[in-house]
Amino acid sequence: MELERECRVLSIQSHVVRGYVGNKAATFPLQVLGFEVDTVNSVQFSNHTGYAHWKGQVLNSDELHELYEGLKLNKVNQYDYVLTGYTRDTSFLAMVVDIVQELKQQNSNLVYVCDPVMGDKRNGEGSMYVPEDLLPVYRDKVVPVADIITPNQFEAELLTGRKIHTEKEALEVMDMLHAMGPETVVITSSDLLAPLGNNYLIALGSHRKTKADGTKMTQRIRVESPKVDAVFVGTGDLFAAMLLAWTHKHPNNLKVACEKTVSAMQHVLQRTIKSAKAQAGEGNKPDSAQLELRMVQSKKDIENPEIIVKATVL
Repeated sequence: MELERECRVLSIQSHVVRGYVGNKAATFPLQVLGFEVDTVNSVQFSNHTGYAHWKGQVLNSDELHELYEGLKLNKVNQYDYVLTGYTRDTSFLAMVVDIVQELKQQNSNLVYVCDPVMGDKRNGEGSMYVPEDLLPVYRDKVVPVADIITPNQFEAELLTGRKIHTEKEALEVMDMLHAMGPETVVITSSDLLAPLGNNYLIALGSHRKTKADGTKMTQRIRVESPKVDAVFVGTGDLFAAMLLAWTHKHPNNLKVACEKTVSAMQHVLQRTIKSAKAQAGEGNKPDSAQLELRMVQSKKDIENPEIIVKATVL
């Protein structure tokens, strides 16, 4: 690889002692792909909360501010990217926005990648798994300063107040999200019917660039990936991190960036499910511990993913 200028990411996410969610799911892939990653752990838990038990500590907004002040005093608060995911606290989220705005004043090219984690659809019904008072903060404060957002269908609906039933409506919702600020929007999963059939999951991407002459250009893509029959945790965190990396390496080609991201995802998930089933044994359902992402084992796939999922330009 040609020598690139050092690229530094500030990632503010959860930390778990055991397993792969939040910063544990984002840091390794980013490092493997050549990024320097500075992590702020918004929580430190023994494991993710899908297990029967979990213990740990939560970082509050004052503590986040204190950590950032330390970086600032040493004049090392210079970043090319900020990455954030699951947050439960409005004051913490507001502090993240303050930090992003300050970092953008220092570096106008800084790219903020935000996964606005709020909820998901189970069996067609959407429900929030963060307090509802986070929605207005995401909608009115966070999304306007974000450059790349990765909501699922339910989160895109929450942010815009519009329901999505068709691909056309999804594209309209993505346009509304562009109008709120971000030039790249990826709806990471949806319950839209895939042209390839029921066993595929649709993701949609939209990249809006303002050209030198002021005209706007939008590239829109659809990605259909095979459904994997299991509930994984940390996949959204891994997705956002890899999308950050691949959009950096292919800045004006969302199609290629998404193909590499989704293909790498597939490699990791296939390896994980295969290993989990082997551990659980014939006829048994794998548990949370067995379904932890096979991150380290997937190093080569993350670094140089064989393209097994193609995107369609719309």
